[in-house]
Formats: sequence, C-alpha cells, structure tokens
Amino acid sequence: MSRKTEYEEKLQAQFDEFSAEIERLKARADKAEADAEPWHQKQIEVLQEKHKVAKEKLHELRESGDDAWEDMRDGISSAWDSVSTALKSAAKRFE
Repeated sequence: MSRKTEYEEKLQAQFDEFSAEIERLKARADKAEADAEPWHQKQIEVLQEKHKVAKEKLHELRESGDDAWEDMRDGISSAWDSVSTALKSAAKRFE
C-alpha cells in the first residue's frame, strides 16, 4: 500500500468520525430548548461548512497524482485541524 493510500484511508476514517459527531450534535440541537435552538443551529451550520471544506480537500487528495499529494498535506491538515477544533469546541458548548 502506498503512503498516499494510507494517508487517504486515515483521512477517510477521521472524516467518517467527524460526520458521526456532527450528526450526534445535530440530534442534541434538535432536542435543545427553544431559546437555545438558534445558537445550536448556527454551530451546526459552521461545523457543516468546515466539514464540506474537509470533504473537498479529501476529494482533491484522491484526484491528485502520486507525486503531488505530499504538496497538499499542509492544506489538508489545516482543514482537518479546523474541523477537529470546531467539533471539540461545539461539543463542550452543547454539554
């Protein structure tokens, strides 16, 4: 297995975890009290936008050549860090 393929699989697994966590937070937001709902919905929207960017980066990685993918790592890592940080922050606020 190539390093690129290993990296793709690692990112896909993390992306799937992000997706599941966003779904859990959406479910919690749906159960939130009415006065808290707009705030929760805004947080979900922010998470979904960051999730979308991460998905696009993963797609770009898959489409890249074996030589070019390493040049993309910084951008991909940045997108992943952004989603991860936003998820952790939102999870704390949803408690």
